[in-house]
Amino acid sequence: MTRTARLLVLLAAVLLLAGVGTVAVLHAADRSGRKDQEQAGGPAVTPGTVTLKPGGRQLLFRSMAWGPHRDEITSVPADRPDGPRTASGLTCLRFHAAAGTGICLQAEHGALTDTYRAVVVDSALHELRHYPAAGIPTRSRVSPSGHLAAWTVFVSGDSYAGTAFSTRTSIVDTRSWRYEDNLESFTLIRDGRPVKAPDLNIWGVTFADDAHFYVTVATGGKTYLARGDLAARTLTTLHENVECPSLSPDGTRIAYKKRVAGAEPDAPWRLYVLDLATMTETATAERRNIDDQALWADGHTLVYALAGDYGADLWTVPADGSGAAAVLTRSAVAPAYLG
Repeated sequence: MTRTARLLVLLAAVLLLAGVGTVAVLHAADRSGRKDQEQAGGPAVTPGTVTLKPGGRQLLFRSMAWGPHRDEITSVPADRPDGPRTASGLTCLRFHAAAGTGICLQAEHGALTDTYRAVVVDSALHELRHYPAAGIPTRSRVSPSGHLAAWTVFVSGDSYAGTAFSTRTSIVDTRSWRYEDNLESFTLIRDGRPVKAPDLNIWGVTFADDAHFYVTVATGGKTYLARGDLAARTLTTLHENVECPSLSPDGTRIAYKKRVAGAEPDAPWRLYVLDLATMTETATAERRNIDDQALWADGHTLVYALAGDYGADLWTVPADGSGAAAVLTRSAVAPAYLG
């Protein structure tokens, strides 16, 4: 055998071994991902097409299940929340969607530090626009029409429990791309009069329509439910001790977390519902600490996240104070109902 022939044989052997090694690594990674998922006791997660278009009612959320699709937005039929999940490939820390529009809050991992951004996506989960986010993502909402998207980030601090934090809340109109970078520039109205508040914090938008929304306003050591007017650029306080509001589908009630007397300082909240006509508060049957912006699954049921073995689980409770809390699905956070 000539020297050239020997070299060709050696090269072929090296390439063959490299190919076998690659296949083995990929196979092992796939087995490892499936094994992690099986050990977690979670549902099957497979890649596929996820859409925000109208169709059968579906539940979307960030999947926390171990495996190659952890942190991706996944979809399940709304009536089978614990069924097999379809993974979209879109990774988000926070997510919400309505009427074919989604808002995805993402981390961009750098060599020394992470940065964050808010990405508006279309019904196919393709990016339309993105905006820099000044801190750690914490809340996001899309208006029922899909025309407005809002998000809140922690500019400093990482918990609402104490007072040493600062937030920034933004809203964008997906028709004109008019962008309100910081709602703290709106005029605060309390007791019928404009108020100057240097310690203002605002978070947790929930939309009523394409002109109005509700939000938490904090100042002077107190929190308030405020009604926002985009055209007038005002925030008018309505009720005290309301955080992370969520408007019911019929627009008559607000689900929210309320600080209760006697609770631990780092776990101060319980889940309540406020009747906007009478300002009557109703405690839900969920007695644990809730640090989330609840979502209305329908006119009667609230969905929210609680800490779980693999990050977070989604739970439900009736909005009228009856019944008991129940697990909706494990290893999930940031839900949105579509269809």
